[in-house]
Amino acid sequence: MAETKITQPTFLSWLERNARETPDKIAICSLDQQKQISHGELFRIANQIGHYFRARNIEANDRVALLSNNSIEHLIIYLASLAYGCTICTIHVEMNARYFESILKAVNAPLVIEETDIPALQGIQAKVGGDWRSLGEWMPEGGTGIFAELANFEDTVGDWPVASRTDDISIFYTSGTSSTPKGVVCSYAELFDNTMPISDAFGITSEDRILDYRSMNWMSAQVLSAIGFIAKGATLFLARKFSVSRFFTWVNEHKITVAAGNPTIINMLVNREGHRGKGAAHSLRFITSSSAPLLVSEWQRFEETFGIHVCQGYGASEVGWIAGSNEKSRKLGSVGRPVDYQKVTIVNPEGNELPRDEIGAIQLNGNPAGKYRYLDEDGSIRINSERSALTGDLGFIDKDGFLFVTGREKDLIIRGGVNISPLEIDNVILQMPAVADVATVGVPDVTYGEQVIVYIQPKESSRITPENVLDHCSHLLAEFKIPYQVIFRKTLPKTERGKMDRNALCEEWKREQATT
Repeated sequence: MAETKITQPTFLSWLERNARETPDKIAICSLDQQKQISHGELFRIANQIGHYFRARNIEANDRVALLSNNSIEHLIIYLASLAYGCTICTIHVEMNARYFESILKAVNAPLVIEETDIPALQGIQAKVGGDWRSLGEWMPEGGTGIFAELANFEDTVGDWPVASRTDDISIFYTSGTSSTPKGVVCSYAELFDNTMPISDAFGITSEDRILDYRSMNWMSAQVLSAIGFIAKGATLFLARKFSVSRFFTWVNEHKITVAAGNPTIINMLVNREGHRGKGAAHSLRFITSSSAPLLVSEWQRFEETFGIHVCQGYGASEVGWIAGSNEKSRKLGSVGRPVDYQKVTIVNPEGNELPRDEIGAIQLNGNPAGKYRYLDEDGSIRINSERSALTGDLGFIDKDGFLFVTGREKDLIIRGGVNISPLEIDNVILQMPAVADVATVGVPDVTYGEQVIVYIQPKESSRITPENVLDHCSHLLAEFKIPYQVIFRKTLPKTERGKMDRNALCEEWKREQATT
């Protein structure tokens, strides 16, 4: 692999700067563990881990597997690995549990650091090999597990990072909710170059106090919260999981300025905590929304209820963050302006760039490594695409440079040769006061190829009929977009990441048709 010398800044230099300028400032506060680590302490323990890796002859592209949930210890190992320059492999211990054996065999890490008492890991070590170490607990003066071992190592910086910009710095796995999880291989340049632009897009500064509860095994949380707060010298407040009942308590007790979110979190807060009204959280600049499309009606309902800004972002596991926004730079319905780093274009099926305001496929052209890669089950690295990559989403960029995502290409309904966006129909139906949630899907049709079917979750105690829905749509949609059938359900299926599971609804419709 051709070597490209790393020049300042680096992940290591961010840690060093924070320790030098604000050594006593809180770096990470674990809300569940009720403990915190300062920037000075974080830098010192990261250096000890670096010396530990060096003593084990871990070099660039050598893999360290981290099997744990959100904790201070998890982030210490993760950030120290980035600073040192080995390849850190994070695996979601709940979502990927059934695939542990195949994933760990593919990763083939000489060092595996595990959180103990995870049932799915029982008996795995003997099947996959590697040197397994208990994560244990970090304490200011020592600790348990691997942190007890670190006490014998210096806390001064060594001769690292050992990686070049083209070396692998991270492998992380997608959720695998609809298929076998994919191992995304990320170079030093890809991860590092994505961090500062998206932090700037969200307007993050050293004064921010960021609240996150998303899994730190996912790239979106890793880049914006785990690495982003280091890049900016901010403070991260970390929870094991989201809690709707504790959210505003966390925000107000710790004077949170930026909270991570997604459409599911936003809707849960409105539905269960809406009584708090506009005085719910005075310190909060905004809540982010990503991972799934946020309908305009849901966005407006949250802001009208709490008076708190919603700032959308957009990315994909395979490519990192693509766009972001903040309270001073946003548009209703938009995921923000694309970061320059990604060099986003909108293209037609032939790959030609489309003009502003025209819907097409969202394409990225700015990967500094030049290649988008996966780790195959046999452990080999597969190149998915080179130079450019399609995200699989459709959208457009308006005259002011804001990106709008209109739907997934695979979810697009093609009726009689005409493309129909499910999200457009969803947004129209959600304008009806009696509708709590909606999912539009395309199902097979002998005559038209596909027909438009709408699944609706009515609000409790509401009265709504298929005729009401069709009449509403007839005033706001072109005739060929009007649903062929309206089906009511008490709840609509979601994936573990809060995305509408349209595939499940399509399969349900097919099964019901087969029995009639």
